[in-house]
Amino acid sequence: MLLRPVAAPAILIALTSTAFAHTGPGDASGLAHGFMHPIGALDHVLAMVAVGLYAATLRGRALWLVPAAFLGAMVLGGAAGVAGVPLPYVEVAIALSVVLLGLAVGLRVGFPMAVAATLAALFAVFHGHAHGAEMPPDVPGYAYAAGFTLATALLHGAGIALGLLAGTFGERSGWRFAQAAGGAMALAGIAMLAGVA
Repeated sequence: MLLRPVAAPAILIALTSTAFAHTGPGDASGLAHGFMHPIGALDHVLAMVAVGLYAATLRGRALWLVPAAFLGAMVLGGAAGVAGVPLPYVEVAIALSVVLLGLAVGLRVGFPMAVAATLAALFAVFHGHAHGAEMPPDVPGYAYAAGFTLATALLHGAGIALGLLAGTFGERSGWRFAQAAGGAMALAGIAMLAGVA
């Protein structure tokens, strides 16, 4: 029963990637490429799960507003990347997002919802730009964008599920697990930052 919030996103991700395993030309290929872009990069995975986990620690309307702010800004950043609009320090900002989002979870920083959503949106522009700039030239843009948006939403959902699951274990033990996960994310982000800075 406690595993349901975690199992559902994991099963959905597994089924979705299996369904895309044998894609041909056209929209399915664009969707598959877009879907795999965030899933295939540890920096994207950690940041997107951290957004969901942090939203779960804030609770209330932040549970959906913080991930929604990330998704909206990511799509705009993706469009800028596809259009070739330059954005400096993309890789540094992505690694920094892993550090800061991990710290927010690890330290249980209680930003007001507007600040948390703005921070998530700021980082999302860089993540989206990376997705858009790295779009293969032979795939349909809308399908590709739908793919990376779907994958991001699922990663946010996994983070939210982990946070809600942590909350069911009680205030002390459950959130200690979430805090440890946030700390591990921050350390991974520091290693990534050292690699790109």
